[in-house]
Amino acid sequence: MAGYTKVNLKEVEDQAERFGLAPNIEFRMGRVPLELEGSGVSYERLAPNFRIPWGHTHNQQEEVFIVVSGSARMKLDDEILELKQWDAVRVPKETTRGIEAGPEGVELIAVGAPNTGPGDANVEQGWWSD
Repeated sequence: MAGYTKVNLKEVEDQAERFGLAPNIEFRMGRVPLELEGSGVSYERLAPNFRIPWGHTHNQQEEVFIVVSGSARMKLDDEILELKQWDAVRVPKETTRGIEAGPEGVELIAVGAPNTGPGDANVEQGWWSD
């Protein structure tokens, strides 16, 4: 038998529903269902013009965000990037990040490494305010 794990990320439990963030956010973490040992991956969807109400950094994990559809703005420390389909952004662990969907919403794949499990993120509520 080959050593692999196949998962449809859209069929993984939506964590946003568990935490009362739906319907503006859909967040499906594939790390555990895929049995990942050295990384993490998640699917994220934000409703049109919705801004995640917190910023975050990590203690160890570097992340890459890939826009699958739609558009977004991403705030990285004090800089704001405009993102379109298939843009990919690497974010080092110490950079505070936040995402705001464009007018048609955004779908993202986020990849993080190393696999740190829960507790690696440092969340700052209300970090990105106008």
